[in-house]
Amino acid sequence: MRRITLIMRDSVDPHLPIEAEVITPETLSKTVLVNVYVGNQKMMLSDVFDIRVDGEAAGPAATEIVIIGDASRVKRVGEYMTDGRILVEGNIGMHCGDFMTGGTIEIMGDAGDWLGREMLGGKIICHGNAGNYCGSGYRGGRKGVRGGEIFVKGDVGDYCGESLFGGVVHVMGSAGLHAGVNMKGGKLTIEGDAVMPCGDMFAGECTIFGHVDDFMPTFAEVGKVVENGRELTVFTGDLAHRNGKGTLRVGSYTRI
Repeated sequence: MRRITLIMRDSVDPHLPIEAEVITPETLSKTVLVNVYVGNQKMMLSDVFDIRVDGEAAGPAATEIVIIGDASRVKRVGEYMTDGRILVEGNIGMHCGDFMTGGTIEIMGDAGDWLGREMLGGKIICHGNAGNYCGSGYRGGRKGVRGGEIFVKGDVGDYCGESLFGGVVHVMGSAGLHAGVNMKGGKLTIEGDAVMPCGDMFAGECTIFGHVDDFMPTFAEVGKVVENGRELTVFTGDLAHRNGKGTLRVGSYTRI
């Protein structure tokens, strides 16, 4: 097992974003002599982090990366990750876990926008809040997350699970605007409240245990179920589509 510990340096300009897609077990299991961009300046990873390497090289599956310090402006960590583990002891920036196909990312603090964008596999656990577009697709794309699991123990911003195509997105808190919009598959669960969810839904299953505001009128009620001791009203839609066959289950709601 190899553990690579990255400790943020205080000397790095706190106002500049850091493009760090090289922070993956695939890359750092081979070498830590890699470059990142701080603003528009190319720098060595060791210019941004103090680096400690423990254990022998054993490939991505046996590599753990630990990030210590405020990494809220460090972007694209775990992008295209296939195996291994990344532990973020604080906050992390935008695009964490984009396109990942395997392995685990655990974030002890908050995550920026686009957490797990177009993820294909693996697992992301965020113990804090996540920003906008958590578990979503990218603008112009037709498919968002297609596999894997994203768990957020806090709240999420707007457009969580947009264009969800497969996999699981589970939010223990509340969501902002338009969670599950344009869903085409997968499973989205929100334990708290949401606003205007699942418009333009084609397929998939969305469960919101809390209250839904401004609920779209183009969903038809089909029954009731009880889950986790809570009665949920079940709808199908979005019937604005001829083939809208999604399932939306809500604890309480206010229709438009």
